[in-house]
Amino acid sequence: MSKEQDQSPAVVTAGTDSLAPPMYFPVSPVKLVVMSTCTLGIYELYWYYKNWCAIKERDEPEIMPFWRAFFAPLFCYSLFRKIQATAESQQIQGSIEPGPLALGWFVFTVLAKLPDPYWLASFLAVAFLLPVQATVNEINRVASPRHDPNRTYTGWNVVAIVFGGLLLVLILVGTFLPSK
Repeated sequence: MSKEQDQSPAVVTAGTDSLAPPMYFPVSPVKLVVMSTCTLGIYELYWYYKNWCAIKERDEPEIMPFWRAFFAPLFCYSLFRKIQATAESQQIQGSIEPGPLALGWFVFTVLAKLPDPYWLASFLAVAFLLPVQATVNEINRVASPRHDPNRTYTGWNVVAIVFGGLLLVLILVGTFLPSK
């Protein structure tokens, strides 16, 4: 893909179509953190997938969202750059810095490979998605004022929180209980 294509997001004038779908995956920051933590980071891959799906539907029909999410460390920078370009085209203040955020997310994700208990630092990777999601939420608010902000938890979300939360507690107990 050429650099010109990557830097020219769809421009939507605020208020022109209040029924338009959101430009990117809407989710509240709290839900993003809770789901990411309770699913041991799997929700972050879903987050990438949904954002790439939105881009595919709107701008780039040739991309494959599943593979871009699967290889998120390779594609996170380009996603963040697309979101930044969209924010700039919408004159949204407080733009993100794609490079440091992508690098931070990648580094903290890789920390999961560390030995006990240092791998727990990998849970902080979601912190690097929060500024990106704040920008996404502002873009969506401008482009589609009446979209669903995705603050509530579905039945599947609750199942993931309960089972994932229990698994996380068991992992933490196993990590910090002294072995005999």
